[in-house]
Parts: sequence; structure tokens; C-alpha cells
Amino acid sequence: MDLGAVSVCLAIPGKILSSEDLGFARTARVQFGGTVRQCRLDFVPEASVGDYVLVHVGFALTKIDEQEAQRTFQLLKEMGTLEEELPPPDASSEPSG
Repeated sequence: MDLGAVSVCLAIPGKILSSEDLGFARTARVQFGGTVRQCRLDFVPEASVGDYVLVHVGFALTKIDEQEAQRTFQLLKEMGTLEEELPPPDASSEPSG
């Protein structure tokens, strides 16, 4: 196995801006630096607006404090991994106007 070819997905820290209860699930708008994405809150039912969470493949996995979130985000940014983990939204899904 060529370990140089192995790709690893990371959990990215983000801040919950809003949440919505859909009855069968809770979703949230989460801010990662200048990027905002939807994610599910299934694994962190206690999370609320203003909380920081680690998000992996669209699911918030755990709550973390603000200092840890900022430290981790900065390290990921310095390593250059944020561009891979948070690519810009697909241009075809952008609202026109």
C-alpha cells in the first residue's frame, strides 16, 4: 500500500449559526471561517446556536470550546488542508442573480 496516496478526511471546527428541527433530524448552518455549510446535529443533540462543533462529512461529531476550535482551525489553515476539506461550493449550486 502506497501511504503517499492515502487521503484522510478531517473533522473541521465550526460555529453553529442557526439550527432547525425537521422532526426526524436537526440540521444547522455552520460557519467555517468564511464558509457556511449545512450539517446534521444527530450526534450532538445538546448543541445549540453559538456552540462550536467538529464536523466530518456533514455531521457534527462533538462540541468543543471556542479556543480549541480557533486553534484547530488555524492549524488546519497553516497546513493547507482547509482547501481540500472545504472546497468552494459548486458553481452550479450557487444562486443566480
